[in-house]
Amino acid sequence: MLITGASSGIGAATARAVAAQGAHVLLVARRAAALLELAAEIGDDGGLASVYPCDLTDFDAIDELVAQVLDDHGAVDYLVNNAGRSIRRSLHLSYDRFHDVERTMAVNYFGPVRLTMGLLPAMREQGFGHVVSIVTWGVQMRAPKFSAYIASKSALDQWVRIAAREARGDGVTFTSMRFGLVRTPMVAPTEEYEGRRAMSPEDAARAVVRCLEERPPVWNIPAGVVGEVVNFLSPRLGDYLMYRYDQMAPDSRAARGG
Repeated sequence: MLITGASSGIGAATARAVAAQGAHVLLVARRAAALLELAAEIGDDGGLASVYPCDLTDFDAIDELVAQVLDDHGAVDYLVNNAGRSIRRSLHLSYDRFHDVERTMAVNYFGPVRLTMGLLPAMREQGFGHVVSIVTWGVQMRAPKFSAYIASKSALDQWVRIAAREARGDGVTFTSMRFGLVRTPMVAPTEEYEGRRAMSPEDAARAVVRCLEERPPVWNIPAGVVGEVVNFLSPRLGDYLMYRYDQMAPDSRAARGG
């Protein structure tokens, strides 16, 4: 099983959870030292983990990762596309920051798609594979201040749904997990989230494990489903509610350049 973004948060918690169930976990992230520490922890607990440092914004590095993994293991049975970058910033603060769009697309869309396409042929050839992609309930809610982030995750969400339909006959399945707020380092810069109810990385990992076992097409939280229904049945109401929320939720100090 290969997990991206495995150095912290949902990725690290998922690695611990699946290793405890006997999976050989392939840990992928940029920070080699953090991966080695996690691999040692898993080994001390009786599990098996291998470390593959990789910058998922570097296409050549992804291709080298795919080649090395396939050479070492033949095929990957399970892939968890967890690595991601979140940017919460209003449009009026983003006019001269097109690199925000480029960075989120690189990590949240181009990277996981490149990796999945590299590993997919071996999955289809062996007649089995499952890909879990961590996205966001924002693809349903379309929350303000997250235009770059939600656009990148929406692209991935749609890509995996289409890939699932094409690979279905070869025994390869896909799950798109639309998480709400999870208490990880990625959300730390946003003061708005302080004190707000959030899922722990360990609870998120347990949900990922269930999806690896049950292989549903999508996994949603109730609030995301409500938002999706409202946006479908009454787009103007959805726009108004999100507008009012936008007015009440200021940009963080980090987003304002503080």
